[in-house]
Amino acid sequence: MTETASIKVRIPFRSLLFVPGDSERKLAKAEDCAADALILDLEDSVAPNRTSMARGLVLDYLNAHVDRSRRQLWVRINPLSTAAALLDLSVLAGRPDGLILPKVDSAHDVTRLSHMLDALEAREGLAAGCVDIIPVATETPAALFTLGSYAGCSGRLAGLTWGAEDIAAALGASTNRGPDGEYDVVYQLARALCLTGAVAAGVQPIDTIWSNFTDTAGLERDARLGRQRGFTGKMAIHPAQVAVINAAFTPNDEELEWSRRVVETFERNPGLGTVGLDGKMLDMPHLKQAQRILALAHRGAPG
Repeated sequence: MTETASIKVRIPFRSLLFVPGDSERKLAKAEDCAADALILDLEDSVAPNRTSMARGLVLDYLNAHVDRSRRQLWVRINPLSTAAALLDLSVLAGRPDGLILPKVDSAHDVTRLSHMLDALEAREGLAAGCVDIIPVATETPAALFTLGSYAGCSGRLAGLTWGAEDIAAALGASTNRGPDGEYDVVYQLARALCLTGAVAAGVQPIDTIWSNFTDTAGLERDARLGRQRGFTGKMAIHPAQVAVINAAFTPNDEELEWSRRVVETFERNPGLGTVGLDGKMLDMPHLKQAQRILALAHRGAPG
């Protein structure tokens, strides 16, 4: 059974920066970057013997940053299959904007977490449905067979993202890249299914990290290719990556002008599915693309 989706207006993230939840220094450093969202991490970047301490630091950080008008604050919890996940949910007292859910097998995991959040929001006196969810939807072998399952699973679902590291480990692969340096076929499949699964569910498709944070040229190329493929934002692992990602996912003036003109042309011709502009015939896919570009622009100029 699926939940009835709530209506929630979400502006797409250009950049989401992972910050280890056990490092006061890195948490403080992240405040100066222009990421649209910080992901305070309780999972992979935190050693198990430091997770309890990290929960305290993350909760303190959330409580000290109640103004989220400049950027949202998310928390990556541990997988629901672990005991740590329930303890991680103690950070809900700091009202994170959302939770990143790793190592899901299907949309059922999102629905399950959503039900937990229903109870916890009521306990904490929070507005129902205020905490969103983005699953990392390609980290287990089973997940690749269920990426079309997310439509309607929860009104909290804000996006889908993917990763190539954990799935490679699960498959026993020695590397996730081919001799040419590009992702091998399994990971290209994961990326494509994440993109199409997100669009099918009506949520934001978010591209994975670029792991070499010193390779700015490689990051710029990867981010721009991601946007060309249809992704509307990208994860970051270092503050230095944020400006490059923001620039790649911020439409330029030419794109914005064209998109405004497309939308205005359709508005002047209500009821028509095809219109002409500058000698070109435009239909509904052109309008949807123009609307997506204008939505991306709401995040402002490159950081």
